[in-house]
Amino acid sequence: MLPQPVTNPVLIFAIAMVVFLVAPLIMARLRIPGIIGFIFAGVIIGPNGLGLLERDPTIVLLGTVGLLYIIFIAGLEIDLDGFKKYRNRSLTFGTMSFTIPFVFGTIGAYILGYSIAGAILLGSLLGSHTLLAYPIASRLGIAKNKAVTTSVGGTIMTDTLALLVLAVVAGSTQGELTPNFWFVLIVSLIVYVAGVFIIVPIAAKFFFRTLSSEGTLEFIFVMTVLFVTAYFATVAGLEPIIGAFLAGLALNRFIFEQSPLMNRIKFTGNAIFIPFFLLSVGMLMDLRILLSDPSAWTKAFLVVFLVIIGKFLAAWAAGKIYQYSKEEIRLIFGLTIPQAAATLAATLVGFDLGLFDQATVNAIIVMILITCMIGPYKVEKFSRIIAMKEEQKPYEPSSAPERVMVPIANPHTMESLMDLSFIIRGQSPEPLYTLSVAQGGREDSSSRIVEAEKLLGHAVTYAAGAEVPIQMLTRVDTNITSGMVRAMEESRITTAVIGWNGKLSTPQKIFGGVLDQLLERTTQMVLVSILGHPLNTTKRIVILIPSGFDHKSGYYQSVQVAKKMANQLGATIACFVIKDNIKSYEKSFNEVKPDVKVSVTSLESWNEWHNTYKPLLRADDVVVVFSARRGTVAWHPQLERLPRVLAHSGPESFIIVYPREIENVDTRGTRGTALPKTFLSNSSYEE
Repeated sequence: MLPQPVTNPVLIFAIAMVVFLVAPLIMARLRIPGIIGFIFAGVIIGPNGLGLLERDPTIVLLGTVGLLYIIFIAGLEIDLDGFKKYRNRSLTFGTMSFTIPFVFGTIGAYILGYSIAGAILLGSLLGSHTLLAYPIASRLGIAKNKAVTTSVGGTIMTDTLALLVLAVVAGSTQGELTPNFWFVLIVSLIVYVAGVFIIVPIAAKFFFRTLSSEGTLEFIFVMTVLFVTAYFATVAGLEPIIGAFLAGLALNRFIFEQSPLMNRIKFTGNAIFIPFFLLSVGMLMDLRILLSDPSAWTKAFLVVFLVIIGKFLAAWAAGKIYQYSKEEIRLIFGLTIPQAAATLAATLVGFDLGLFDQATVNAIIVMILITCMIGPYKVEKFSRIIAMKEEQKPYEPSSAPERVMVPIANPHTMESLMDLSFIIRGQSPEPLYTLSVAQGGREDSSSRIVEAEKLLGHAVTYAAGAEVPIQMLTRVDTNITSGMVRAMEESRITTAVIGWNGKLSTPQKIFGGVLDQLLERTTQMVLVSILGHPLNTTKRIVILIPSGFDHKSGYYQSVQVAKKMANQLGATIACFVIKDNIKSYEKSFNEVKPDVKVSVTSLESWNEWHNTYKPLLRADDVVVVFSARRGTVAWHPQLERLPRVLAHSGPESFIIVYPREIENVDTRGTRGTALPKTFLSNSSYEE
């Protein structure tokens, strides 16, 4: 016998929070997008599952807010400048990406016995798509690839057409498609859209220039625009999600992708409202129908088959028209196959209007689950291939000033890390920045600040002996990493060397919480080091290079740092390239100054390094690993295990180099003003 649904509001919210915490963690372990976890959770704990929670007015209210949030963010994130630049390709592809699945879906649904309105709505579901896997392409450095820009620009067409079809279908359920209906719909749509695009930008411009004084007020203003616009959409006889989408488009140029306001909007939505919407959608699914009704499986197979065929044909046709490669065609398919935001929205509306039965809702949710797994997999696979095939640009030294920062906390490792910082800094006219971060929010915060400033004084004395100017910085923050990142941004730092003690707080991490967070939150070069012997005794620098590293944007900078170290230390360089062609590496090491003796050896596998060459390391060697952040080009699981191996059974000294990644670019084509950054940290911040 199923338990009675929970009615205590505090317990309902507590259960929801537990679900929102646990579901993404489980999905991450399974390498499945987190969006799937919330839907699964709704299926399991909902009224058609364990019966733990009912889809009561509270869930419906929060789910509706989440629905509007998804569509609103879609409008905010659309690349309007990219759409203008590639509008011909985007319009052509967007039209095909909507029309082909729409026609297939409408005909298929009508054959299965759906009403005309239901068949058209189901077809429009298949025509839309969600750029669920776009962050993967951006992370791998191909955001400006023509296939990606075509896909992103086409989103405007597919989403707009899908929402317009939804408006027509929803309006037609209130009466027949008479001339009066079309007149009212067109007039109200024109007046409403014109009002939104005239009034909202004027109000936003006035607010952000004259009234905006703090982050909270800005967020409330945006939420006011969202929900007022959504409400007036219902007054105009449209669905509120159309109002949310138009609100996002109207505010698009006022809220930049990397701004704190955008971060607050996404944080609130991703943490609370959108999970509630996905949870409520999962509660609609009834597994018993899938088990007892054969037609449910027929519908599920139909929608999955038609959306895959339709989206692939659209990608293939666009690829042939614009002469894209096979990998780019498959990348377009991967970007446009996931169904989430608009699909879920229209499904819910169709169910509420009585156009879809429970079996159809089940089928669409199955389709969403499958496409949200296919898309990221395809994008990850073919983005890497495209990134590897792109020609590496010639090395061009950065014109930005070389600024090195050393966070000081451990007096025992201060001198060795400052020696390394002197080498990295070279002849830069900039001072060496020393930083101390005291953890705030604690009873002993004041004493910690005093201790930190005392350590900075020792660093100044040590640097004075090398005639290196010092700029001292002190930060207080409840989170050590946040204090470091803030100091880096404020001082426009350019390369990072972090001390590490070789210990882990949990086995899943690479170095520990502070350093792992720093790698995740920065794009500049970071060097993580254990220096077990004086650097001036080093005779050889052994460099390990994973496959594909020469395609990274920070490759030449990494080579320059290694050669600068060898030149200053009077050491030779021995490079070991894992499973890659060594010709490009030999050429680049010869091109980059200064001149040092370099040998390059090709290895067939990581095991060959561990079994044959690692035992031959000498006590005065420094091992330098050219590594990569997770999910970027050249990343390999061995790179996350290697620091632990070297710390426990490797050389006395090693440095893990994470090169500069491509600077984050606003999706509307505006680039952040922050310079590439360098950060040198003391092992005092190790875990």
